[in-house]
Amino acid sequence: MLKEFRDFLLKGSVVDMAIGFIFGAAFATFVKSLVENVIMPPIGLLLGKVDFSQLFISLDGNSYATLAELEKAGAPAIKLGVFVNDTISFMILGFVVFMFIKTYNKMKKEEVKEVVPTTKVCSECAMEIPVAAKKCGHCGNTAV
Repeated sequence: MLKEFRDFLLKGSVVDMAIGFIFGAAFATFVKSLVENVIMPPIGLLLGKVDFSQLFISLDGNSYATLAELEKAGAPAIKLGVFVNDTISFMILGFVVFMFIKTYNKMKKEEVKEVVPTTKVCSECAMEIPVAAKKCGHCGNTAV
């Protein structure tokens, strides 16, 4: 088991995973910013100057002008705008990961496994016999 773990570490799998996590986190931050700062403002403008990040339903019965006021008061709320932004971010991120994996699988070369022969051809009768055979079972040739 230790040999298997050592091989796992030395083949670069751990390093590849660490790099993947780092880039994934950075890319998620980028997508979140793209959604909040580039995609949603024009959509909000088209829908009547709606700021999606400020859409919420206060659950304590009070009225708050902004999400910041609600959070400062510590009031419970359903934050619809944050949920919409996060859903769009998730969809974009999921699509990009899907496209990356699809491209990676196309580019990945098939590993060629060495095929060890299990049979050989008899020099006398040209029939296939097991590699370990000392004598051909078809013609009795001993010089196989």
